[in-house]
Amino acid sequence: MLAIKLQRIGKRHQPSFRIVVAEKRSKLEGPPVEDVGTYNPFTKQVIVRKERVTHWLQVGAKPTVTVHNLFVTEGIISGPKIAIPIRARKEAEGSPKETAAEMKEAEAKEDTRQAP
Repeated sequence: MLAIKLQRIGKRHQPSFRIVVAEKRSKLEGPPVEDVGTYNPFTKQVIVRKERVTHWLQVGAKPTVTVHNLFVTEGIISGPKIAIPIRARKEAEGSPKETAAEMKEAEAKEDTRQAP
């Protein structure tokens, strides 16, 4: 299955992305089927070849959520933006802050018990 996704390029701490058509499960460094645009997150500049994107969408390529939202902003796809799913962090049984606070409380209780 083909997907339209972002491929990171650029230096460390200066990301820029290519918008490419590639196999959905292929590695990011793998060769894409076609390069259809670029995206610079610092300047918010999006350069897209609209006719090629519409061709790949008609063929059946599915854009990722971020690319879908970029296309909605650029007016290539009509419709609402999709909320990006954020993974919920698993609550550890005791985070470092909580355990430190609990240790201080326990020490305070021991001190009050020993005082009388």
